[in-house]
Amino acid sequence: MNKEQILEAIKAMTVLELNDLVKAIEEEFGVTAAAPVAVAGAAAGAVEEKTEFDVVLASAGAEKIKVIKAVREITGLGLKEAKEVVDNAPKALKEGVSKDEAEQIKAKLEEVGASVEVK
Repeated sequence: MNKEQILEAIKAMTVLELNDLVKAIEEEFGVTAAAPVAVAGAAAGAVEEKTEFDVVLASAGAEKIKVIKAVREITGLGLKEAKEVVDNAPKALKEGVSKDEAEQIKAKLEEVGASVEVK
């Protein structure tokens, strides 16, 4: 029997006959027809990596004025708005930024004495 003859025989089968054939093949060769789909789904989920981060000012520390200046530089806020952000810490400064940008912001703020979290 060649491949074409097998395919023609399968086309002529009813749904119940095909179901029995699949079960027989699974038992004979020790395989499961659904396994490749489940494995591919699990692998795709494992590869997913976080790409957006939030930078949160946890506390201003001892050098509050320097932190306010840094917050103004990072966010582009005015003096009053930046002071409110620092006074109301913990507060999100930037949301949905790349890992590199989040690390740069964190480094700038920690340099002036602030406590920062990247989530």
